[in-house]
Amino acid sequence: MNQDLKAIVEALLLAADRALSLDEIRAVFDAGERPEREAVEEALAGLAEDCGPRGVELKEVASGYRLQVKQELAEWVSRLWEEKPPRHTRALLETLALIAYRQPATRGDVEEVRGVAVSTGIIRTLLDREWIRVAGHRETPGRPELFVTTRQFLDYFNLKSLAELPPLDEISEENGAEALGIERQAETIQADNA
Repeated sequence: MNQDLKAIVEALLLAADRALSLDEIRAVFDAGERPEREAVEEALAGLAEDCGPRGVELKEVASGYRLQVKQELAEWVSRLWEEKPPRHTRALLETLALIAYRQPATRGDVEEVRGVAVSTGIIRTLLDREWIRVAGHRETPGRPELFVTTRQFLDYFNLKSLAELPPLDEISEENGAEALGIERQAETIQADNA
């Protein structure tokens, strides 16, 4: 493997403020010197191996690859900033989880499972953070918006795809489904996603 290529890929990932796809990494090279996809994949594999004992890891998420602090070290790194990360309300997280597992889902679908109204502020926050988007409208009276999760949702929660979400039966075992208000609908949701 070309050590220069590995160093270039590492520098690109460190300098980027977001995950980079293989094509984005390859695009920084002039056409005559552009490495093959396999060479970039090999450089990424070498970089991931180099990160093993270090405090950072190479993580593949929905948008591509990024270098990030290892999850188990986040507690110490977060102490560098006086500002605390935003705390998400239980209602916001329940709404997001229901959309993720039932997508496409309307606000009414979420309200039906949660048993309470979903505030406009929660939907606006999820849209503003680009964790959900409107994918269309249901063909029913009022034509309610259908919400789905986005790549930004996957990236933020360190997921490569929705398949990496924990199965609902696992959540049930940890009493998480009860907290999400979805235990009574688990079979329906699993069937909808099959």
